[in-house]
Amino acid sequence: MRLTILHTNDIHSNFNNFSKIVNQMTGWKDSNTLVLDAGDFADFKRIELLGTDGLAAMELLDSTGYDALAVGNNEIFQGLDVLKYMAANEKIPLLSSNLRCADHSEIKEVKRSIIINKNGLRILIIGASPDIGPFNELLGFTLIDYLAAVQHEIDEYHEQYDMCILLSHLGMDKDKEIAVKISGVDIIIGGHFHILMDRPEIVNGTIIHTSGAQGEYIGKLVVEVKNNQVQLIEGINIDVLNSEGSTIVQEIVKQNKIKAIDRLSEPFCRINKNLWHDVVEENPMMNLLADALQDFLGCDLAIINSGVINGGIKKGDVSRKKIIELCPSPLNPTSFQIQGKDLWEALQNSLDTDYCYADGKGAGFRGKYVGRLHVSGAVIEHNGRNILNIYIHGVSINMEKWYTVASSDYLQRGTGYQTLARNHDEQYSKEYLRDIIQEYVMQEAFVEKAFVERWILK
Repeated sequence: MRLTILHTNDIHSNFNNFSKIVNQMTGWKDSNTLVLDAGDFADFKRIELLGTDGLAAMELLDSTGYDALAVGNNEIFQGLDVLKYMAANEKIPLLSSNLRCADHSEIKEVKRSIIINKNGLRILIIGASPDIGPFNELLGFTLIDYLAAVQHEIDEYHEQYDMCILLSHLGMDKDKEIAVKISGVDIIIGGHFHILMDRPEIVNGTIIHTSGAQGEYIGKLVVEVKNNQVQLIEGINIDVLNSEGSTIVQEIVKQNKIKAIDRLSEPFCRINKNLWHDVVEENPMMNLLADALQDFLGCDLAIINSGVINGGIKKGDVSRKKIIELCPSPLNPTSFQIQGKDLWEALQNSLDTDYCYADGKGAGFRGKYVGRLHVSGAVIEHNGRNILNIYIHGVSINMEKWYTVASSDYLQRGTGYQTLARNHDEQYSKEYLRDIIQEYVMQEAFVEKAFVERWILK
């Protein structure tokens, strides 16, 4: 039998491109076609997802004919309860063989694997999710060994299927490891590393294919299955950027946006000043976040870059919708220890607009620029080009002293400001930066304090 597999990965809620994918694949599908996604379809930077707890993404996949979705890190980032809600309320199965609750119990709403029958061909489809390090436990998850998990599914359903597909969000290195170490996986549809392959790679008899990111391409595999042997006939990635969009997708996005806006537009507080924002200039919007982080984490000082916020808040009513729009990045409050000399160098670099306007691309970042560093608990004297002195709670900075800093996981990794990566004893919080903004913008004292300048021109 000849089987066609249409597949995507790492779309990251780019629904405009996804609309083009759906329109293209509609003409290619027949009764011998599987449609699969290898994870990170649901990126919660979109208001449609945040306002529906992810159901908008599941409705899109279900309504456009997808057969299964692997649980990627972006499906995990909103926590266990949201993942359960997504999996329980839609028909399309969410798959992960190695993801568990923090107490090691199974997530009953998420399936380890499924068997799909296509005209008599029995296809075992297994999911695999990535380890997100210290955030696993914070978000209510743990992961078991992916090799053991995949092998368990193969062993459990032995002789109940004719071919096996792994939907993997583990990354290419681990995909190749699975191909070498586990016999019985015929095809691996991969994700996580955003690799656009010119052609499928065959490793130890296993076909591996992945299709870039952001929904710019759709993968197409055509295989011949005979006597439990899978032969690759065709494997390509197809550019969809110049294609027309699907009206089905557009309407689902539109309706879910209406639902989300209705749910999130209720004001939760009022402010009496305009918290304006700027990428390069010190501004009260970022000072508010810096003050909030220092108070929330209880450190010597706080440091945060203006690129993590897209804009300011106008005086008057403030809604959850506004907070989500100005801070879509799933970044976490993070504390760490760092020496004064490394803080000085990062802050000195922040006077250079080339640093501020640099591409902010990095894990979890959903903005555009890196942006200017803002502080709380510190005053920086400068002449416009160079820092003259830094005072931390009124005392000149000690270059060799280790300070505790409240920040984000983005800066803790050294993204944009490399010297900030010279830290240790990092501690992460499960909240997002937008949650901190929402909590502290309600406090008038913090709004007032945000207008106190910390960068002093001498």
